[in-house]
Amino acid sequence: MKRDFITSAIGIVVLTLFCGILYPLLITGISQVAFPGSANGQQVKVGGKLVGSQLIGQSFATQLTKNGKPEVDKNGNPVTQPDPMYFQTRPSATTPPNNAAATTFSNFGPNNVATEQAISANIQAYLALEKPYDPGLTAAKVPVDAANTSASGIDPDISVANAGIQAHRVAAVRHLPLSEVMQLVSKYTGGRGLGFSGEPGVNVLELNLALNRMTGVHA
Repeated sequence: MKRDFITSAIGIVVLTLFCGILYPLLITGISQVAFPGSANGQQVKVGGKLVGSQLIGQSFATQLTKNGKPEVDKNGNPVTQPDPMYFQTRPSATTPPNNAAATTFSNFGPNNVATEQAISANIQAYLALEKPYDPGLTAAKVPVDAANTSASGIDPDISVANAGIQAHRVAAVRHLPLSEVMQLVSKYTGGRGLGFSGEPGVNVLELNLALNRMTGVHA
């Protein structure tokens, strides 16, 4: 029995050192050398300050105030509205929106009443924001990614069609030619995964940062 105890203790120590310390250090070292950007979360910095990640969506919104104080909902979360100067990510299923610490998606089926209500609300919100700058926009023309959430709830990209619609608003609010905004959209549009998987996507964070540089906005 004593021999079994000693053998077990040695096994625990050896496996802990190898699997819990040496192996993680080895993998961390390899990843930092081979692809440091991905290993560190594809961080995006401006002037040395961390402003986000290429892998995580974020909200570009302003917090509403009530009686001179920041407005919050019944759960204490800030009440916000989209900032018209910026391209907006797709709807987020997390609370608050684009919360990387709580990635989630709806488990409801496509015919569930809650799903239908959420999609309808997203479409109406999209029309309220974009239609004043694109009068011909109708519910039927709203892109899928503007009506539904992604699997993670924090997708950083939007479709080219979605960006094309939002470009009208951004160009008008920033007093830029639509053609210049569309050139930036094209510049920050990524291709399909491995050349064949999925659809091209526009990274909202990179696009908004480029717009700020173009117009001299510091946010």
